[in-house]
Amino acid sequence: MLLIIWHSRTGAARAMAEAALLGASSEGKARMVRAEEAVPGDLLSAQGYLFVCPENLGAMTGAMKEFFDRSYYPLLGQIEGRAFASAIAAGSDGSGAERQLERIVTGWRLRRIAEGLVINLSAQTPQEVLAPKKVPESALQKCHDLGQSFAAGLAMGAF
Repeated sequence: MLLIIWHSRTGAARAMAEAALLGASSEGKARMVRAEEAVPGDLLSAQGYLFVCPENLGAMTGAMKEFFDRSYYPLLGQIEGRAFASAIAAGSDGSGAERQLERIVTGWRLRRIAEGLVINLSAQTPQEVLAPKKVPESALQKCHDLGQSFAAGLAMGAF
């Protein structure tokens, strides 16, 4: 099963996670859990993980970081070798959140199965950053395809 752990402030990361879930569900078992509600048992019951969140101030959002803070040590040594991928909703860059996430999951010894997907929404002013987001269909298709290929790989035993 593919577990999609997500957090969203303005709707972009949620839309991305939902698109990935739609794609994943066409190939196998998948479910979405909000970062605020995710517990270590959720990760233990899954074979792979897709982490979806926005980048805020050059880092992953606090709710996603809090999820990792709560889960890191209880899972240490228990999920090594499992597959993961990431999708970041960014105003411009996204690389800070990607690096932060990569450092955390390296400690868990997870295997990245796809290049990090960064969706640049070009939000630069305070008003644009805080406004509800509409993710372009082409970007949602990329999320869908990532979820679909990830779930297919899990179903085939490739990951």
